[in-house]
Amino acid sequence: MNKKNFLGAVCVAVALTAVVSSCGDGTTRSAGWEFSRNMYDPIAFNPDQQNPNFKNNSTAQTPPQGSNPIGFERFDYGNSVEEYERAGLEVKNPLIANAENLKQGETLFLTYCAVCHGKEGAGDGTITKDREVEDSRGKRALENFPPPPSFQQSAGTPSSRGGQMSQLTDGKIYHTITYGYNAMGSHASQISPEDRWKVVMYVHELQKK
Repeated sequence: MNKKNFLGAVCVAVALTAVVSSCGDGTTRSAGWEFSRNMYDPIAFNPDQQNPNFKNNSTAQTPPQGSNPIGFERFDYGNSVEEYERAGLEVKNPLIANAENLKQGETLFLTYCAVCHGKEGAGDGTITKDREVEDSRGKRALENFPPPPSFQQSAGTPSSRGGQMSQLTDGKIYHTITYGYNAMGSHASQISPEDRWKVVMYVHELQKK
């Protein structure tokens, strides 16, 4: 038998074996041999399963009081003017003011804040100006939003919660980003705690203008 016929016979034998082994006898639901059973039959309990290792027989347990999820940074200040003032006195930026953090803070500010506050923090973002759009329904004006107060020292703009916008502290800016205020909504879901501090750092640069 030459090599070509030999290889052909081997292929036929393998195919025949696969077909025969996949056929059942009509009396069992067995799928045959199992490979890596533990890959789809985990040893660990699923969260919704009963678990005899705990007194309440539940796998999903309530976290201990005061514990934090992985990656979560606690901010122990409530959403009120009093807590805003307290944060302004007590909370300091934990990040080092260096070129890298400032650059990232600028990028974040331009991404999330400049549309309202303007690129220079002067309160002249694009949604505060007259805009229009043209589509299949024709040309129409878009809604204008009231301009936020300027951060810049040269503008001398007072904050609606007291003091000058150019004098807002780390804690006050961070509190406002976290909870929002007036027409500004909370940005806690868009900007991580660490990135909020980078934005705070960049806002301080805008306050110097």
